[in-house]
Amino acid sequence: MTPLVRMPLALVALAAMQGVALAQDYPSRPVRIISASAAGGISDIFMRPVADALQKRWGQPVVIENRPGGNFNIGARACAEAPPDGYTVCLMSNEAVTYNLYTYKNLPFDPETGVVPLTNLFFIIQSLAVSTDLGANSVADLVAIAKARPKTLSYSSPAVPLVLFMENLNRAHGIDLVKVPFKGGSDAINGVLTGITPITFVGIGNMVAHLRSGTMKGLLIDSESRSKLFPEIPTVTEYGYKDPLTRSYFALYAPAGTPKAQLDKIAADVRAIAGDPQFQERNAIQRGIEPVLNTPDEFAAYLKQDRINAKRVVEAAGMLPQ
Repeated sequence: MTPLVRMPLALVALAAMQGVALAQDYPSRPVRIISASAAGGISDIFMRPVADALQKRWGQPVVIENRPGGNFNIGARACAEAPPDGYTVCLMSNEAVTYNLYTYKNLPFDPETGVVPLTNLFFIIQSLAVSTDLGANSVADLVAIAKARPKTLSYSSPAVPLVLFMENLNRAHGIDLVKVPFKGGSDAINGVLTGITPITFVGIGNMVAHLRSGTMKGLLIDSESRSKLFPEIPTVTEYGYKDPLTRSYFALYAPAGTPKAQLDKIAADVRAIAGDPQFQERNAIQRGIEPVLNTPDEFAAYLKQDRINAKRVVEAAGMLPQ
């Protein structure tokens, strides 16, 4: 073997050893988690016990820095512009790196090249639910009531694919459920309980107490399988819906250029903490979310396909970039 051939192999081996050493020494100072959501939301509540456990494991402070607003674009930009040294981790909704690609003409960062995926933390189980005062126990009942009360019923929903589901429901059955904007899950639930907006398609975690007490009725969920919390509620697939319907999720990312050894260590440590059955029961299952916790490579492959699906949903909904 000639020296010209041996040299690259030596460099590869040296880089590998340096990567291992980097991961072993990491972290040697505080780590911040930029969250694109407000404090107190479902992602924030999930991430804080993870951050506490990481702090104990690493022996370094792990601080969550909330940067909400701009449909997650403010936090996403802060992530993309942070130093790629492994000391910034980012918590974002999928909208920041999928739907915003197709619903905004200009973004202050590049979702495809500005950040790299670490792990998908969880899917949010979304439920189509109504006030029990409406008297609907199924989607068929809802359609019949809407036909009997034209131009009087409204709904709330935060996500493009869920709005598309509702609009397809309107077209398929000749009804006119009207979308009403709202600020958050609690506002959506208040709208249902007061009868102002008696129909909603939001995270099931917002309505657990109301579903259990009987003040709200769940008609569908967007999960691939039935919820462990409410196994009586059918899925959209069981209902027969075949149009595009991407899931809502929160995941961890890092600024592009962050060393792979650090990315792998962060992702592995988060999976070890959040993958614990007791942690999942307390912080995920009981809050109506589905843990995922895939590897960086698995998440990167999923994200690539999810962007393709998001583009299809936007096009199917006839949305134009703003």
